[in-house]
Amino acid sequence: MIDVNDLRRGTTILLNGELYRVLEYQHHKPGRGNAIIRTKLRNLRTGATIQQTFLSGDRVEEVRVERRGMQYLYNDGDLYYFMDTETYDQIGIPAHRLEGQTGYLKEGMDLVVAMYEGEPIEVELPSAVDLQVVETEVAVAGDTATTVLKRAVLETGLEIQVPLFVQAGDIVRVDTRTGEYVTRV
Repeated sequence: MIDVNDLRRGTTILLNGELYRVLEYQHHKPGRGNAIIRTKLRNLRTGATIQQTFLSGDRVEEVRVERRGMQYLYNDGDLYYFMDTETYDQIGIPAHRLEGQTGYLKEGMDLVVAMYEGEPIEVELPSAVDLQVVETEVAVAGDTATTVLKRAVLETGLEIQVPLFVQAGDIVRVDTRTGEYVTRV
């Protein structure tokens, strides 16, 4: 058990029998009375996000999560398969647990998978991935005083905005936290 004053972004806790990751943490001290801790939590099993308010002095159960190095293999409809790089065991993770991350997964990619009691709960992507551009819109010459972007489809099916000079076949680096183009590789 830890005091709610010790909660930080990224901490995993057990609340009402469910696993949550702290997304946002705000400590508020009114003029009188106890401090209030406002948090935004994401349920690691369902992906739902909730707002939770605690009073200073409340305690929650911190969960120790095991992180394993894994390699992404392939997806088979609703399941995405990963292989443990030490034991070569394969696990399937349902697509709803990878919400928003599937567009960055490339076969053979090494990642870290967070496990709780043998159950995969979260995939930790690298901060940026390199993906090939499969299709882009036709560039229109003209107003170049400001940054002009066009739509591009990447090899994983992810759609992003790229500068006009990026063409089909180019490799681009994409920030996995924001989903934005970083540079051409």
